[in-house]
Amino acid sequence: MNTQISILIVDDEESVRDSLYNWFIDDGYNVETAENAKVALSLVEAKDYDIILADIKMPGMDGMEMHRRIRALNKEPVFIIMTAFASVDTAVQALKDGAYDYVTKPFDPDDLSHLIRNAATQISLKAENESLKERITSLEDVDDLIGESEAMKTVLKEVESVAHSNSSIIITGESGTGKELVARAIHANSTRKYFPLVTVHCGALTESLLESELFGHEKGAFTGATFNRKGRFEMADGGTIFLDEIATISSKMQIELLRVLESKTFVRVGGNKEISSDFRVICASNKDLKSMVENGEFREDLFYRLNVVNIAIPPLRERVEDIPLLVQHFIRQYCTSMSKDIISIDDATMGQIKQFEFPGNVRELENMIERAIVVGNGKKIKLKDLPIERDIPNNSIESLTELEKKHIQQILTKYNWNISRSAKALNVDRVTLYNKIKKFGLEKD
Repeated sequence: MNTQISILIVDDEESVRDSLYNWFIDDGYNVETAENAKVALSLVEAKDYDIILADIKMPGMDGMEMHRRIRALNKEPVFIIMTAFASVDTAVQALKDGAYDYVTKPFDPDDLSHLIRNAATQISLKAENESLKERITSLEDVDDLIGESEAMKTVLKEVESVAHSNSSIIITGESGTGKELVARAIHANSTRKYFPLVTVHCGALTESLLESELFGHEKGAFTGATFNRKGRFEMADGGTIFLDEIATISSKMQIELLRVLESKTFVRVGGNKEISSDFRVICASNKDLKSMVENGEFREDLFYRLNVVNIAIPPLRERVEDIPLLVQHFIRQYCTSMSKDIISIDDATMGQIKQFEFPGNVRELENMIERAIVVGNGKKIKLKDLPIERDIPNNSIESLTELEKKHIQQILTKYNWNISRSAKALNVDRVTLYNKIKKFGLEKD
């Protein structure tokens, strides 16, 4: 470990240089020496040192000036000042200029070794921190957000523009469109990225379980509560909480959630102590929350508290040009995870895939490609490897478009052109339905 730490000793006294050199070599460090500041600067320009011990009084340039010049080179070693002429003013000035510490001659070998060990520990922690930051920063691109369509370009621009704010966000879109990926992209590009992204799937929990999950509980709060437990809001302190399927929460939970969002405080179930947490909230819904507000199914005040920014994820059928990119991405992903040679896809098969409606959106496409790689034996994915052959008509793509147009017309007629009810029946949001009406030129009979 110590051999990875490099030390430069700068002192005009040969006896001091030799003593320190031998001490630190015995401790296992990589050590070099310089007889004055000028020689030391030439060494520092050519090489990075982890720790520099420099005498403050030397002929020519002193240790303080040498330190300032090293910093001007944009190098930041741990700098320790040595002197036989100790004074409070000198010590304070050295620390103000960024020195790590200040030691006086004559040295106690044990004390000096302890100081260097502490400095080496700080260097290691700094290196680990930088490595962690690099790994977190590498998440910023969020490779799974794939698409070159205008619709996806709009989404990516919105992610970039809202990431650095603390505003609440609702992400809307059909199931399988990648709402959680968008939430992760926002968090990874935000100033909160070094803190947790905590995900809660609201639709998978009963009201009582969701309350305990969000706010935590105290020991004995209910049967089975055998210990204190932090809630997700508490865990998300400094970071982001992602509430998926927000439309499924009960009226009681809507009230509780509104209070927490407004005060950033809450009480654990069975407790009486108010807990504060600094979190950003991102929600997702595959239902039209505005229609739910109009129908009295979702609180209006909560909706507007959450809906500061809305990002709508387009369904896959509205960005067909992204399908080949997604297919290639999933092929690489699953070939790598299954330790298979990277395979390709038959052109005719790709053409058929592009005609498929994908009611399950990107998630369905991913599952489809994973299955094809598992069951396929050749070097190309073919139509027989996919579970969609019987679902795709043999005639042209126009027949699918016509089928979609007729189906939408039938639903609109059935519900007397009530947009909210028709959108709900079609399992799309109202914006998507309005776009379809415009695209197909549909009119009320």
